[in-house]
Amino acid sequence: MPDVISVETPVAVKPWFVYLVRAANGALYCGISDDPHKRFAKHQSGKGARFFHVSPAQALVYIEPCAGKGDALRRERAVKAMSKLAKEALVAAMPVIALTDNALSG
Repeated sequence: MPDVISVETPVAVKPWFVYLVRAANGALYCGISDDPHKRFAKHQSGKGARFFHVSPAQALVYIEPCAGKGDALRRERAVKAMSKLAKEALVAAMPVIALTDNALSG
């Protein structure tokens, strides 16, 4: 009986992202997701983070791709440790990605 050679096919690593959302009061919320646009929609609907119960999500202003969930968690921790000025510099380097309808009028 011939030996069976097992060949493992590489599993595609799901991309993860660190993102920043601007709240109506100007604060920046940092999070991670494998689908930041879908997560932003959750934030807009009032679900997903208590942070937005006080001041609604207005704009998805920053997305940074990461190699995997672990890398995204480490980067999220680093971004959260940044000053507001440093976070604003990240945002300034990237065009606005998504806005709520009422963010345009206010």
